[in-house]
Amino acid sequence: MGASGSRVPRDLLGEYQELTFLTKQEILLAHRRFCELLPREEREQAFASRVPKSKVLALPELRANPFRHRICHVFSTAEDGEGAMSFEDFLDMLSAFSDAATLEVKAHYAFRIFDFDDDGTLDKKDLEHLVNCLTGEGEDSRLSPMEMEQLIQNILEESDIDKDGTINISEFQHIISRSPDFTSSFKIVL
Repeated sequence: MGASGSRVPRDLLGEYQELTFLTKQEILLAHRRFCELLPREEREQAFASRVPKSKVLALPELRANPFRHRICHVFSTAEDGEGAMSFEDFLDMLSAFSDAATLEVKAHYAFRIFDFDDDGTLDKKDLEHLVNCLTGEGEDSRLSPMEMEQLIQNILEESDIDKDGTINISEFQHIISRSPDFTSSFKIVL
């Protein structure tokens, strides 16, 4: 196939369509983009290769995203923890961020991205990290400790239904269900 890399076998293409929210054309485009991230000599073995996290982070669609490192962490199945992505990891990421993905899928992955310590809840530390990512970590944009504490208290008052001091996945999904803009802002378009 020349410079574009290996082809997507027809049976795999059908399987990927069934398992993702992507169309055939989107899967083929994703495969082409994935192959472009690989060194030329690895493109023919794209299904057995992993793209380093640094290459994924360099994608224009992720470059300015304040959660880009967490996105790679959540979608990478690499056992070394380095965040390298297989083609299937890449497809999973694109599928979750696609317009066709359900609110439940988007909420699930958003929760995992915002759960910085991977403990299954959003606690005060996760919320602080989340706010810092959204506002920027520079001195000019950082909230004062008092402002941060007040904001986190407000978030917990609105979201922590069981009043245990954390937000669990059910509480997070409840919040998201009341936010009509969430699905349009949680996407990556190739």
